[in-house]
Amino acid sequence: MQPKRVIVSADDFGMSPGINEAVLRAHTDGVLTDTSLMVNGAAADEAIALARAAPRLSVGLHLVLAQGRATLPPREIPDLVDGDGFFRDQEIRAALGYFFTPGVRAQVRREIAAQIEKFLASGLPLSHVDGHVNIHMHPTILNILLELAERYNIRALRLTFEPLRAALQIDPRHAARKIAEGLTFAALSSYARPRMDARRIRHPDRLFGLHRSGHLTESYLLQLLSRIEPGVTEIYCHPARLDAEVRRWRPADYESEAELVALTSARIAERIQELSIALTSYRELVSGAA
Repeated sequence: MQPKRVIVSADDFGMSPGINEAVLRAHTDGVLTDTSLMVNGAAADEAIALARAAPRLSVGLHLVLAQGRATLPPREIPDLVDGDGFFRDQEIRAALGYFFTPGVRAQVRREIAAQIEKFLASGLPLSHVDGHVNIHMHPTILNILLELAERYNIRALRLTFEPLRAALQIDPRHAARKIAEGLTFAALSSYARPRMDARRIRHPDRLFGLHRSGHLTESYLLQLLSRIEPGVTEIYCHPARLDAEVRRWRPADYESEAELVALTSARIAERIQELSIALTSYRELVSGAA
């Protein structure tokens, strides 16, 4: 039987100083193994410096194509951004635009390449790519990433697929929303998985964090850990110390500070040991150590 291995990751590294502080604290004093960097976040330079000083922290690219600032100037990607260089706030509207706006795919491709190149210019090893609001699972975005994988040595992507039954057993609230999310991402992952496997792009076997995004509290994680199956599971979180930039971009009901408490909880660390779960990372996944 395969061992139980868990990647504990945090999104939005570089969005704000409060997120940077939380990510580093969750890594150095807790169970966090991975994070993904917003290369155009307000605190991206600080995040890069912090990551350089924490060599055990695995860092990927958090691809932003909605709800954030672009890398390229507006004149180069006019169909993607406003005059100040910000993407549309509504990710669904943006996603539909990637299909239906004439010529937009070429602009999307250029922006994706620019974000990857900006990450690589930081000197940090690229562990994997995922997407803000999981935009990387959009078929257009996914196919562009797969086309660029060899050029930029992208060896792993997040496969956003959460076991719906387990999520509902732990927390049956908001069942209609979770079922809708589950059906959507089941279809997207069914499209993505064989294409990723054909190009030998690694991914965890399963994931948690989608259906309870922003609410991975200690009590929830304690229940979740007992349901971890053999293989590699990613648990992705949104820890933060609240500051103006966090409040600007994250939903008001996110329990980001409670997630930080959970990730640094002695009870969580003890439960991981009791269940013989090995913490791992995307870096180890692509190296074959996971």
